[in-house]
Amino acid sequence: MSDTDELKKAGQREILLVPHTGRSANLEMAAEAAELLEAADICVRVLAGKNPEALAAHPVLGKYKRFWHSPQAAAGCELVLVLGGDGTFLRAADIAHSADLPVLGINMGHVGFLAEWEQESMTEAISRVIERSWWIEDRMTIRATVRDTTGRVIGTGWALNEVSIENQNRRGVLDVVLEVDGRPVSSYGCDGVLVSTPTGSTAYAFSAGGPVLWPELDAMLVVPNNAHALFDRPLVISPHSSIAIETNPDTAEAVAVLDGFRPIVMPPGSRIEITRGVQPVRWVRLDTQPFADRLVHKFRLPTTGWRGPANENE
Repeated sequence: MSDTDELKKAGQREILLVPHTGRSANLEMAAEAAELLEAADICVRVLAGKNPEALAAHPVLGKYKRFWHSPQAAAGCELVLVLGGDGTFLRAADIAHSADLPVLGINMGHVGFLAEWEQESMTEAISRVIERSWWIEDRMTIRATVRDTTGRVIGTGWALNEVSIENQNRRGVLDVVLEVDGRPVSSYGCDGVLVSTPTGSTAYAFSAGGPVLWPELDAMLVVPNNAHALFDRPLVISPHSSIAIETNPDTAEAVAVLDGFRPIVMPPGSRIEITRGVQPVRWVRLDTQPFADRLVHKFRLPTTGWRGPANENE
């Protein structure tokens, strides 16, 4: 019987802690979180991250089991807890998704749109985790399949935020044709094309000029990036549709980057097909704050002059 099986048999709770290991302040917050969980008789394991030496040398975090980035890192856990920015969250979501586990983010970065709460609320968030006082919100994912000129599959993957098809030759443009539901829609000479989920609409797609989509909306967003075309507007497409982007055989090699860190090389003339993912990300929620409030807070949007709806009782 494995250690994981023994823990399950004994009813022992276990959580995978994913800290941003590149900042000493984040390590101290992660150590505090680990000690709070341990005091509640919850076992802690830690993801090594990009700076495993700092983690191993830490007087608190160094005593916990450390795992590399793999599906096994979260095997037997009840939750993946992230202390970091959006990049750290996306890497943790990759593990949580493969293990079909809920993931909770506490922002230690700048904007941190993917995090549920901020670092000043970490102690309360840990208390909610200990008490299991949280619920799950499924977030839509997308699935990508890359085929070469013969139709042979040369790569597959999934994304929570976006699939970014990018030109590898910065001295020229990438010539592509967009297809929706088996029909051609438009062609672009561009730096690339983004296909995003509603969750990813506040990330790279937003920076490229795309609209913000409320996360409750099921849809896919297509945003040409620096396109030279008469029709280069973003498109909001049904989640039941299939999207394909074909590259010109005479242009340079491209790459499809999934969530900013999982690349699939696209040779000239290749094709990427994108559909709604079968499995969502199980997103942990701790409060009922409306998305509009999160949007205003994260982007520091001006709301001066707002009067609100009229009170019918007045």
